[in-house]
Amino acid sequence: MDWNHYRFRSRWSLPAAPAAVYGALERAEDYPHWWPQVRSVTRLDESTGVLTIRSVLPYDMTFTARRTRRDPGAGVLEIAMTGDIEGWARWTVTAEGAGTLARYDQEVRVRKPLLRRLAVPGRPVFRANHRLMMRSGRRGLLRRLRAV
Repeated sequence: MDWNHYRFRSRWSLPAAPAAVYGALERAEDYPHWWPQVRSVTRLDESTGVLTIRSVLPYDMTFTARRTRRDPGAGVLEIAMTGDIEGWARWTVTAEGAGTLARYDQEVRVRKPLLRRLAVPGRPVFRANHRLMMRSGRRGLLRRLRAV
């Protein structure tokens, strides 16, 4: 087993139209306004930016995100990531009843040296840290969507 390899999936049920959810999720530069753990987003060009994230644990992760797929019709947003984490992440936005299901899938390898050294004992804590970040992101997006 590669202790530095992670697969994550989160599902957010949201009481908003799929187009509104997709619109909010595709504007990564706005994430720091509603997702507290996304500390900064710096656009490099139309499809690339540098993000710094930090959840409960006292470490930042910085990576470059490059858009690899943007398909509003299918509700898909996908990025490739390089830096402290390397891999990909994808949002899939679909109608669910009167609202929306936003599914987040991510597959990454940790490259940050400290986290690699702590891979075995830290794995359950790192996974919990990610869950907390995603839970907070959902709450922030709910507030954002209600404000619009």
